[in-house]
Amino acid sequence: MNAHSKTIEPSRRDLVVGASLVGGALLVGCSPADLLAAGAKTEVGAFGPFIKIAADGAVTVISKHIEFGQGNHAGLAAIVAEELDADWTRVVVEQAPANAKLYANLGMGAQGTGGSTAIANSWDQLRKAGAGARGMFVQAAASKWKVPAAEITVRDGVLSHKSGKSAGFGDLLAEAAKVAPPEAVTLKDPRTFTLIGTDRVRRKDSRAKSTGAARFTMDVQEPDLLVAMVAHAPKFGAKVKSFDATAAKAVPGVVEVYEIPTGVAVVANDTWSASKGRDALKVVWDESKVETRSSDQIMAEFQAAGAGKGPKDLKWVPFDSKGDASKAPDGEVFEATYDFPFLAHATMEPMNAVARVKGNSVSMSFGSQAPTIDQLNAAKIVGTLPGAVKIETLFAGGSFGRRANFQSDYAAECVHIAKKVGGGRPVKLVWTREDDMRAGYFRPIVHHNVRITLDKDGYPAVWRQRIVTQTLMKGSPVPPSGGLDTSAVEGSLGSPYLKATPVVDAQLALPDVGVPVLWWRSVGATHTAYVMEHTIDQLARKAGKDPIEYRRTLYTRAGAKRHLAVMDLAIAKAGPAPAGLARGIAVHESFGSVVAQIADVDLSGAEPRVGRVVTAIDCGTAIAPNQIAAQMEGGTCYGLSAALYGEVTLKDGAVQQTNFDGYRVLRMNESPTVETYILPSGAAPTGVGEPGTPVIAPAVANAILGAGKPATYRLPFVRSV
Repeated sequence: MNAHSKTIEPSRRDLVVGASLVGGALLVGCSPADLLAAGAKTEVGAFGPFIKIAADGAVTVISKHIEFGQGNHAGLAAIVAEELDADWTRVVVEQAPANAKLYANLGMGAQGTGGSTAIANSWDQLRKAGAGARGMFVQAAASKWKVPAAEITVRDGVLSHKSGKSAGFGDLLAEAAKVAPPEAVTLKDPRTFTLIGTDRVRRKDSRAKSTGAARFTMDVQEPDLLVAMVAHAPKFGAKVKSFDATAAKAVPGVVEVYEIPTGVAVVANDTWSASKGRDALKVVWDESKVETRSSDQIMAEFQAAGAGKGPKDLKWVPFDSKGDASKAPDGEVFEATYDFPFLAHATMEPMNAVARVKGNSVSMSFGSQAPTIDQLNAAKIVGTLPGAVKIETLFAGGSFGRRANFQSDYAAECVHIAKKVGGGRPVKLVWTREDDMRAGYFRPIVHHNVRITLDKDGYPAVWRQRIVTQTLMKGSPVPPSGGLDTSAVEGSLGSPYLKATPVVDAQLALPDVGVPVLWWRSVGATHTAYVMEHTIDQLARKAGKDPIEYRRTLYTRAGAKRHLAVMDLAIAKAGPAPAGLARGIAVHESFGSVVAQIADVDLSGAEPRVGRVVTAIDCGTAIAPNQIAAQMEGGTCYGLSAALYGEVTLKDGAVQQTNFDGYRVLRMNESPTVETYILPSGAAPTGVGEPGTPVIAPAVANAILGAGKPATYRLPFVRSV
């Protein structure tokens, strides 16, 4: 252990807290971080939990957020390096251990990556960490050189004084480590930034991923490692009634077969044997409580509810209300309904995890998106302290929300299996693409019913909206405040169009459906952006007005200056529309960022083809412009893929799509050219991982509408069934 570090070990209080957590009791006077980190044993260095400095002066930034393709490690490291004045070429990133007390997402109260918050919630925290460490080095140099601290400058990891004295971080490491961290720090004026906002901030993991050195779960190889696969129920809600493992155990390489809460696990010496063993299993399922409806039937029930013909006990919760909708003025009425299908996350790397259980000791290695939730669920399975569950967070090949859920589904399965194996022997659980398509989580079906009364100038006077979908918060330890699941309405809630409308009556209903659903990249905005933006284009054309000028009027009324600014920037960069192509625009705010997109669409073929997308974004301070552009490109392609082709269907409660042959995704030759322009801003950073996803679908729909074709009320544009 480093001489200047300390290890935080479980206290007697931790043991009491842990026992209470396992037993289900509620402790008063303990913060969530205290409870969830109970039992944690984490070494913290002299420069705090986020910074380590080596003897040669190299800087390691500890990231509390997982890297699964979004590139946040570079931005997080740059925040520290800027305030520390470190040599960017000698900065590396290390994944933090699971410890909610040290590494909680400040917007969640627990350790986790999601909601496009990685940079936003770390901005002040990491700036202060970097500035604090810099202050310690400056004080050490001032004491050693006997000069005023104010006369010392730091650049690229080297401290200098006008007398000619200079020293690197490594030279002053011992002295700096003894300096008490400053109670208050002075942060840089953003106008003096030399790293943040420049193209120097590039990904730190590209070489490792290109050479294969980067470590993913499937790369984990250990002595005596076992591989497990689980036979899941063909329908949601089914349980194991009985099983015959005789044929499975006869497969060479199969070690054992176990029943676990979610199915039957086959444990083998390798993946192939586990797969063949699972194929040989004979399982009888108890389907007395399964979901038996087809997706078309579920949608029909949602449509009836949206029209006021649903069950009498269906609860409607207002999410925006002003004025008296019962006294609607006379005027032309616009009515529309919109339907959105189930969607799969379809990550390039299916779910997997490695677990080791010996008694009540647990350690795991996998791409954990929500370490605190995974710790808590693992602790419940084996009866230990949440913080005592050690999690090594590895790289992961995508998530889009899939790897974080309240049940820790695949991670919990792995712990259940490892517990049955016992002895601390490592078990690697492998899900195939088919497993994740049929037994995973989905973006829920959504139905919108919109009825708008227009004033004499063709602008909304009364906006009535009904949203019907499943709640994403089922099983949450923290129920939605006031009964409103804001994740289902974000994007309509707070829309400038509603702010500009005198009378609003917007409500949400959440019928129960036996299909596991989860946040999907951009969450509520996946459907609300489409409804709001495609509706506005239709209203503009109904009023005989240009859609851009129509938006401009509403944004002005709502005081939506950011929307106006990004729209104007996108228009300026797009230039004139090319001949022979349809052009559409959409503007939407999500995760604190506002994005405008202009899409040029070729409608000459059987399917829409998007050629060029001009994107303008206001995301506050742009830490890594190159990475923001990459996120806009990836988010746009992900959103376009779903808009064009994405659809999961159920037949009698069973998922019909099992792989990419049935769940079509955007191919490289179908991908548009995405140009990204960032609005200059001095505000704190906002999200960029998700805001590029929801805007492309309405932009394409509006291009189709502008070409004189009918409005599109149901996605995807190209249906496979």
